[in-house]
This record gives sequence, C-alpha cells and structure tokens, in this order.
Amino acid sequence: MRAAKKLLVLFIIFLFIQPIIPQETDKSILTIDRLFKSAEFSGERFGPARFLENGSSYTTLEKSVKIKKAYDIVKYDTKSGDRTILVSAELLVPKGDTTALSISNYAWSTDKNMLLIFTNTKRVWRYNTKGDYWVLNLNTKELKKLGGNAPESSLMFTKFSPDNKKVAYVSAHNVFSQNLSDWKITQLTFDGSNTTINGTFDWVYEEELDDRDGFRWSPNSKHISYWQLDASGIGEFLMINTTDSVYSHTIPVQYPKVGTINSNCRVGVVSADGGETVWMKVPGDMRNDFYIARMDWPKTSDEIYIQRINRTQNKLDIMLCNITTGNVNTILTETDEAWIDVNNDMRWFNEGKSFTWVSERDGWRHMYVVSRDGKDVKLVTPGNFDVIEIETIDFENGWIYYIASPNNATQRYLFRTALNGNGKIEQITPSSFAGVNSYQVSDGSNFAIHTYSNINTPNIINLIELPSHKIIRNLADNKKLTAKIDQLKKLPVEFFQVGIENGIKLDGWMVKPPDFDPNKKYPVLYYLYGHPAAQTVMDRWGAASLWYLMLAQQGYIVASIDNRGTPAPKGRAFRKHLYKDIGTNTSIDQAEAMKVLMNNYHFIDPERIGVWGWSGGAVSTLNLMFRYPDIFSIGMAVAPVTDEKLYDTIYQERYMGLLKDNEDGYNKSAAVNYAKNLKGKLLVVHGTGDDNVHYQNTERLIDELVKHNKTFTMMAYPNRSHGIYEGPGTRLHLYSLLTSYLETNLPAGGK
Repeated sequence: MRAAKKLLVLFIIFLFIQPIIPQETDKSILTIDRLFKSAEFSGERFGPARFLENGSSYTTLEKSVKIKKAYDIVKYDTKSGDRTILVSAELLVPKGDTTALSISNYAWSTDKNMLLIFTNTKRVWRYNTKGDYWVLNLNTKELKKLGGNAPESSLMFTKFSPDNKKVAYVSAHNVFSQNLSDWKITQLTFDGSNTTINGTFDWVYEEELDDRDGFRWSPNSKHISYWQLDASGIGEFLMINTTDSVYSHTIPVQYPKVGTINSNCRVGVVSADGGETVWMKVPGDMRNDFYIARMDWPKTSDEIYIQRINRTQNKLDIMLCNITTGNVNTILTETDEAWIDVNNDMRWFNEGKSFTWVSERDGWRHMYVVSRDGKDVKLVTPGNFDVIEIETIDFENGWIYYIASPNNATQRYLFRTALNGNGKIEQITPSSFAGVNSYQVSDGSNFAIHTYSNINTPNIINLIELPSHKIIRNLADNKKLTAKIDQLKKLPVEFFQVGIENGIKLDGWMVKPPDFDPNKKYPVLYYLYGHPAAQTVMDRWGAASLWYLMLAQQGYIVASIDNRGTPAPKGRAFRKHLYKDIGTNTSIDQAEAMKVLMNNYHFIDPERIGVWGWSGGAVSTLNLMFRYPDIFSIGMAVAPVTDEKLYDTIYQERYMGLLKDNEDGYNKSAAVNYAKNLKGKLLVVHGTGDDNVHYQNTERLIDELVKHNKTFTMMAYPNRSHGIYEGPGTRLHLYSLLTSYLETNLPAGGK
C-alpha cells in the first residue's frame, strides 16, 4: 500500500509539472497561434529605397549600430555595391532630444542636398497620411521641423518645390508654403474647415478615386494647383463608439450613399507666395453630374490638365486649363458603354507636346500616344492582350516599360516597346521568373529593384540591370522563410481552369490536404472576391495564405476562382461582364464554376461545400448562400455590403449605373433581398467602426433573417474598421473564430 501511495504521489506530481516541461512542437504542422500570435512566418523586406543620380546609386534604411531602434539612411553604389552611411541616425536626433526620428517615409530634394522625413504619423481612413515633417540640410546638418506652430501630426503631403527653395503642405484643410532659407510660412488658403477641404479630399474621393494628395507644384515652382471640395450638405453617417467612455458618442463621416449628392469640387491655382486663387472654369455640376478625378501640370507652367469624368463614369474628358484666365479646352474624350477606369498613366513629354494615354477603345487595355491637341492618337502596344500597368517611360531613348501577361492572367511580366509604336514588343522578364514580377525602375530606366514570387515561393528581391535583366546583387532572398515553409507538411498549390458558358475559361487555384487520396471525398472551402477591385487567383506568394494550408492539413480542400468582372487581363468584355447587376452575374459564374468542379473532380464532397469572403467577397458569399442554397452548405461573410444602395456613390454607381436608371438592377443585385432562401449555416462578422462598409449593412441583414426565422451566427467587433485588426488580439480572435466555425459546421477529412 505504501509503495502504491508513493507511485500515486509521483504520478500526481508528474501531472502538475508536465505542462511546464517544454514540449517539442511539430514544425511540419501549422496552428492558429503560429500564424497569428507570432512573426514566425514574416518575410524579409527591402527599402524603402530611392534611386539617385540617374540610377548610379540608391539609398535605403538600415538599423543603426549606434542608436537603438533607429535607422541610418545608407547609400549604395548600384554597380559596385560600395556602401556609405549618407545620413546617420545621430543626425536625426532633434535638438534637446535623445531619440532619433522614426522614419515612416523619406524623400530627397532634386539637388539631393536636403532630406524630407515623414514621422509621428496618424491614420486618415485607410492610410497614415498625417504626421510631422522634418528637413535635414545635408550641407549644414541642420534638422528643422516644418509647419511652425501647427498641431502635432497635422501636416499632410509635404513636398519640395522643383527649385528646392520651398516646401508646401496641407494642414487643417488649408494649403501652406514654407521657405527653406528663413523658414517663413505663407498661408495660401484660409477657408479650410470640416466642410471646405483644400489640398486633400473627402472620404469618397479618397477611397474610390484614390485621391489623397490634393495639390501640385508647377514645374517653375511659382504656382501651386489644388483641389477644393465643398462637403456641405453631404449626408453624414454616424458611427457609434460605445466602449471608450461611460457614455456612447457618435463619429460622423461625410459619406455620400448611392443616389445622393457628392461634394462640390473645383480646381484652382495660387501663387506660391500667396494671393488670390484663379479657379478653372470647368463646366458642369460637380455635385450631381461630374467628378474631377485627376489634375497636374503638362510639363509646362502656364496650363494644368484635368480628367473630368461624368457621374455614370462612362465618359471622360481631358481638359487643358489656362492658369491666368481659368479658360478650359477639351482635347480628348473617352467613352465606354459600361465604365471607364480613371487613367493613372497620363505622362507628358516632348516639351509638353504629347502625352501617353491608356484606353480600352479596341477591346483591350492599350497604351496610346496623343498629341497635345488630341487630334493625333497612335496605338503603340497593338495586340490581343492588356497592358496592366506602365512601370516607366524612358523618354530619352524612346521606350515604354509596362507590365502585362498575354498568356496567363494569373501572372505578371515586364515588357517594353518603342514609344513611337514602330518597334517589336519585347519581354524583359526572363521566362525563368514564372509568376508575378514587379519593378521599381530608376531614372534613366537602366536599373530596377525586381521583386519576384509565385504561389509556392516567397518574395525574392534583386537589383537588376535593364534591359538585360542581369542580376547585379540579391537584396532579399527569404531563405529563412523558405526553409520554414519547406518544413511544412504540404502539397504544392495547383492552378486550374474551369470552362463555363460560351467557352469562357475561369482561372482558379486549389490547396489539397498533404495526405490527399483521390479516391476519397473531401470538404471544400471556396474563397472568393468576385468584384472589379481585385483578383484572388494570382500566381504570387500569399495569394493562397498559410491559413489555407493549415486548413488543408486538417483535411479541407481550399479553392478560389476569379469570375468575369474581376480585373484579370482578359480583355474589356471579361472585366465588364457584371455591369449593372453585380450580384446576379457574379453569382452565376461562381455557381456554374462550382458545379463544373463537382462534376469533374470526384474527390469533392458535394454535401460539404463551404464559401467565405471579405468585403466584396462577403457579398459574393451571401449571394451564393442565398441564391444557391442547395450547393453551399455553410458560409462565412466578413464585412459584407448587403444592399448596394447602402454603399457609396463613386464605387457603386460606376458598376451599377445610377439608381434612377437601374433601380431594378439594384434590387436584383442586393443579397439581402434573397436572405429568405437561406438553408445552410451562416456566420456574419462585422466591425462596428467600419467607415467603409457600414455596420448598418449587417443590421439590415439581421432584420431580414429574423423576419424569415432563419438561424445564423454573428460576431460584432466593437469600433473595428473594415480591416478588423485594431486592438490587441483581434486578428488572432477573428481567425480562431473562422476556423472554429468551419470545423464545427463543415467536418474535415476525406471519406
């Protein structure tokens, strides 16, 4: 008995001490904690880098060895790799302080004698665009904070003048200039307020036209052109904060919903030394009928150009505006039966006599060269393929470098062609870099920082020569991350195509369980977006996240497919298929694709099909759950737009048309109108502080589901925005929730 008692005591002691004995974890198996509680799978980064001296050198940030948690700005000779510390962290310690400025971003003056540091930043909607700006004079080593007595972290978009004598910035919705010799500040606008917005934008212009920095220096540094928005009368959406104090308070957001008025918008030009603004006489009602989407100087200092687009966004006019009289001359008009994407690749050259232009007028997105009067329009990238993005234009040598992928819509490569349109199209990216390639090209177009990855390979960053693409040196190889990935129990992610109606082929990828047996049937988690803002099926690292691999290790197949209407480089007709009825057309393509998968892949269990998505993908998720309830048995929708009428003017009217012209289309497209058909399990997640897709959408959906006595699950994250990441533990909790819901309602494993 005594011996038995002794054994019992030892066993109890073992039970108590066992949890504190370190256990060897299986490095081949992923867990939620490994993915979201640590930085174990973070990759190497490089930069931010800036090319100097026509590409012969570049600068980047590197940790200081002298000051903790600080960075030096280091200069490298591009060819030799010779390294010098150009700006030590010690030079970035303000007088009377012991801590160096943190560097959120930096810019060089054109003569490279001054450095502009952006620090102490604050978020404005999506990005940190407010902060403090400091100038370091490299000759005198003087470090000076800009803005005088402006409130902390209140300056926006500070830029050197082309002659390096001034800077200009926005603060409290007004535009200012400041001398770099005597630091004198000149206020250029005086009417800035919550509703009068100078030099920057309201919520909807920022979110949907990607307009944030709202002023431009003239080439001769004498004038500044800027946008002014009058947001008075815009509907305010009131978000409610119930957690930061005993009493709740509202957060008003100027947010024009479908069919309501927009901010009035105009563009003016003012002397950099102050004075009266000359307003451009752009015709039309900017509140109700038009937007001024782009504005800049055409390499000359007596005119500015603007892109004015109508409210339905199917007609875009390029206008030249005289800065002295404000008179306007339309030089080119672009039209489309659906919508026109605002042009970010309009670049003036030949002393302002010509400009580049991207258009889908022949059914493909191509580059054109247009004369200043708009009369001569020449196609320079002919062929049945899309120009995805212009990387750079080498005007001196007459080359356009651009991203395209004529043979595989999931990939991206660098090409070049002659600016005069007479040369051959040449692929610069070697075929050995099969996947997605991006480039930061130097002035002179002779060097570039090349980032490459594919869906199974983390980013590799090299410094290369152009046009040879010869690698000069590796800047980040991610060998440590690759080694960790190689340890994981996995199968490579597979790409496939699905044929639907009329010979249309949709691209997809699939992650299978590591012990996949084609004779068994597996549950599928179908991930999708489905809207014009993004593709999910890309041959790049991160497109199929490690969370999907974790689910595959548990016995799920994870798949994604890009339907018509996503921005794949497959021609205008493919991208604009969903016009005027996003919900219906997206759902048809996705449901048809899933039917094909179930018919062709016998290892898919038709009784265990789940679907999930975020934002536009959440809309698609709800539509599939409600419109095709016999196919999809569970759905997880994060931050969904449940009724297109609740979203903003610019985005929704671009793809759906005006409400007064297409009310039936809006009603047919809205997922909430089909909620009564729900049969399966549904989880809806939303942040109550979402300024983009308002929590109102989920509450409307809840009302409709309750009305029809439909059982569902929901999770509200207090005060979180559209990305649902604010606050400690949020991302870990969110993905734990999604994983748990999936495991509970869609049993894993092959049968």
